[in-house]
Amino acid sequence: MNAFTIKDLENLSGIKAHTIRIWEQRYSFLKPQRSKTNIRYYCNDELKTVLNIALLNKYGYKISHIDRMTGEELRHKIVSLAHAQAAQERLINELLLHMIDLNMEKFEEVFDQFLREKGIDKTINYLVFPFLEKIGILWMTNHIQVAQEHLVSNIIRQKMLVGIENASSPFSVNKTVLLYLPEGEHHELGLLYLSYHLKVSGVKMLYLGANVPLKDLDYVVQLKKPDYVFTHLTCIPGRFNLEKYLNQIHERMPGAAFVVSGQLVQTYSRKPPANVQFKKSVGELKDFVSSLK
Repeated sequence: MNAFTIKDLENLSGIKAHTIRIWEQRYSFLKPQRSKTNIRYYCNDELKTVLNIALLNKYGYKISHIDRMTGEELRHKIVSLAHAQAAQERLINELLLHMIDLNMEKFEEVFDQFLREKGIDKTINYLVFPFLEKIGILWMTNHIQVAQEHLVSNIIRQKMLVGIENASSPFSVNKTVLLYLPEGEHHELGLLYLSYHLKVSGVKMLYLGANVPLKDLDYVVQLKKPDYVFTHLTCIPGRFNLEKYLNQIHERMPGAAFVVSGQLVQTYSRKPPANVQFKKSVGELKDFVSSLK
């Protein structure tokens, strides 16, 4: 069982911690436990409850009304939400909850059904990347088990590799992007996401993959001279210092144009070195790919 903090619930549901505390006082659907130091923590079922209630509340249902619903009524109302964004959020929440329960059969069933109906392009844009952004919160706070992470990552990775393999482009762009993850970073899905968009846009790629030492990256950059070097930083264990790393790549490869995205740049407040630019959203990544055409 996972133990989630109230901050986890806030980040995953979009409901402020203050509001969650008020819900606990007024309604019966949340009963957090407390640690020996009197800190609230929440189990898997309570995360599911908050995600479901937050979704219904966002699309028009009053909390007092939701509190009177049975579990079956609540599930029916969620499935019946017609708004396109609500449907997207429901699917992403489903994937998240199946991951938490280690129900990989259900996880893959939801994923494959959407893939069959919408195709790889919409699956990557509409489902995969928003899901990765959400579970990235859990990676950052160490509130996701290694087994959960590996199981879902491998399923998504397999689907994306098939999509990338089958992708093609009627265009040919005379630009090259080198893709890599730094030493200690193994979360490859963000990298695969960009590689798919580059391929369908006709941009040439050099794919180094995960866990690349700086000296090896430097060697390839100097040899191949790509137009851009891209990395996606989700969660690097140990004492990884983003500011130090950015300064290192600037000092070693000042002539290379670096593009960096991922969870680790979301909260970085300093100005990056002159040859480094951040992409903090899916939209910014798409605009970057479009600018290469």
